[in-house]
This record gives sequence, structure tokens and C-alpha cells, in this order.
Amino acid sequence: MTLTKQEKQALIELANTARRHAYAPYSNYPVGSSLRTRSGRIFTGVNVENAAYPQTMCAERIAIFKAVSEGETDFEVITLVTDNGGSPCGGCRQVMAEFGLDTLVILADGQGNILQETTVRDLLPGAFTPEKLKP
Repeated sequence: MTLTKQEKQALIELANTARRHAYAPYSNYPVGSSLRTRSGRIFTGVNVENAAYPQTMCAERIAIFKAVSEGETDFEVITLVTDNGGSPCGGCRQVMAEFGLDTLVILADGQGNILQETTVRDLLPGAFTPEKLKP
């Protein structure tokens, strides 16, 4: 899969725009994500914190869960935008692995600069995937 620079920037802009809706009163670390499926649909997500910290949900998982709830499970690219280009947590990496190790992951900062392009496979070597459950 090859994305043009314009396609990448459009996805980063969507994630950065979504980030304005993040609910991050505890960490003050707003995160936005955009996810494009192979069918071309795009879903966004933001982090939603909670006073009971384990109940917090990350932006990329929200984008993924929105897609899955609408019948989409074949992902092409996911972007993640933070002020400093932070990387997905381990839980998000595992959720991404569920839907494809070759999904492109783009990490960008709040100014839209791409800091890293990688794949889920590279973010989570030795991932536990659905195939591991098959006899």
C-alpha cells in the first residue's frame, strides 16, 4: 500500500482536528487518531480519561472500535497525533494487531509533522494474533 503525501497529511489533519475533542483533564495530554479502512471509510477517535484511571480509553482504540461497530475490520492505515508524537500504548498495539499486522501506523506531532511511519508488526514483534488460537 502506498499513500501519497497528501493522503497522509489529510489523515493527520483529521486526527489533529479530532484531538480538540479529547477529554484529558487528568493528563492534559490530548490524543487524536484517524483510521482508514481498505474500503476507504475513515473513523476518528480521541482519548477519553476517567477519574478511575483504568476506565480511560485511548484514541486509537476508540477509532478502531467505531470502525468495528460499523462492520469494518480491514484496516489500511491509522494515524496518531499528540503534541510530541507519542507512540501507542501496549494495549492499543495489541488491539491493532487483532486486525492486521501490516496496517501502516503514522505518528505525528501537533504541527502535522510525521515523526515515524511503521507497521503494527514492527510496533509489536511476536504479537499474539487470532491465528495463535487456531488448532
